[in-house]
Amino acid sequence: MTEEPVTLALARFVAESRWGDVPPPIRHEAARALLNYFGCALGGCQDETIKRALSAFAPYVGAAQATLIGRRERPDALHAALFNAMSANVLDFDDTHLRTMIHPSAPVAAAAFALAELRPVSGEALLHAFVLGVEAACRVGNSVSPGHYARGWHISGTCGVFGAAAAAGKLLGLDAQRMAWALGLAAAQSAGLVEMLGSMGKSLHLGAAARNGLAAALLAEKEFTAAERAIEGERGFARVFGENPDFAAITQGLGETWELAHNAYKPYPCGVVVHPVIDGCLEVRRHYSPQATGRILVKVNPLGVERADRRHPRDGAEAKLSLQHGAAVALIHGSAGVAQFSDAAVADPAVAALRERIEIQSDPAAARDEAFVTLCMKDSMIHAAHVKHALGSVERPMRDADLETKFRALAAAGAPGCDAQRLINAIGSLEGAVDAAAVVRLSASPG
Repeated sequence: MTEEPVTLALARFVAESRWGDVPPPIRHEAARALLNYFGCALGGCQDETIKRALSAFAPYVGAAQATLIGRRERPDALHAALFNAMSANVLDFDDTHLRTMIHPSAPVAAAAFALAELRPVSGEALLHAFVLGVEAACRVGNSVSPGHYARGWHISGTCGVFGAAAAAGKLLGLDAQRMAWALGLAAAQSAGLVEMLGSMGKSLHLGAAARNGLAAALLAEKEFTAAERAIEGERGFARVFGENPDFAAITQGLGETWELAHNAYKPYPCGVVVHPVIDGCLEVRRHYSPQATGRILVKVNPLGVERADRRHPRDGAEAKLSLQHGAAVALIHGSAGVAQFSDAAVADPAVAALRERIEIQSDPAAARDEAFVTLCMKDSMIHAAHVKHALGSVERPMRDADLETKFRALAAAGAPGCDAQRLINAIGSLEGAVDAAAVVRLSASPG
């Protein structure tokens, strides 16, 4: 018997999955992920990156169809998916699937909610589509990791598009064949370069993934075809974008294990590789003083060094991927929030001076969310911290209350007119909602 092609097997799973198949803990994790998504989008909706993108595309936006989170504009659904995913990612505060480094929720949720405003669906249907979208994105990401990211592909964009297509396709009720075409058309639009990290182009990857994934599902609904083996074919996504892809990582255990169970949430608005360093610096901060401290040694996983060894970030965007900056603000300010990753914080003479004294070392034995921080005092005293798992990781998760606190702070900063508690309640009760789009409409600016 011929084995079913990988692309079709994933498509069939998404098309035939039922909400009753999704375990209660995964349903709850979906609600947590959406709360985090909306909070991040509210916090980022007024960022200069979003303003410039809106300005660039304004002449080309179509009929008013969908909500922009935290804003008054109502663009067409494809542009709404683009802008909302960008808003949710721009602060580097969105969730992370640590095995792949994918930020899964932004492209998947943005596509799903934009479509829900065109084609009314229940909250249960949207949550189900969201779970399946994250599953598709992360399983495709698993198959090409770690070589894919290491080669310079920004995996949140390249694999996020599969998640957006799967979620939108589920909401459209695509059968297995049309879902396979949707995944194939997503593969044809996969893009994103790690070189863009630290620039506005980074968030465009996730916005394009949301828009292109939604477009892929809409095309497939009209029987716009794609290659049958778009993921696993000889010149398909996994072999072109990856090294020795593991196709079993896509198909094995479908419906038995769920990638949302491995989702992590950020307590700090910066690259996740910086998080354990911030945790370590906060732990030893009671011993820090500008006069008494000499060198500061930081030892992390090689990926952290590769992605975030930036002693001289030019602005707040680059500072989000600077181990030295994250360590410096944590030691000086005792916090690492949005303000600590602003242009002003980068230019602060005290922060700049401390960055010069921070030495970064690579440790192949360290996990991606592990760090060793050592304060070398001028009197020869040593103060050290070992962070085995960063706060927010699966091993040290943020509680529901922590995510609500984060949501309120982001909403107050980026969209002060938003009724934060009402939106928190709506997201928490989404499973029982008749109209899923009511949630995203609550997030619009009342001004």
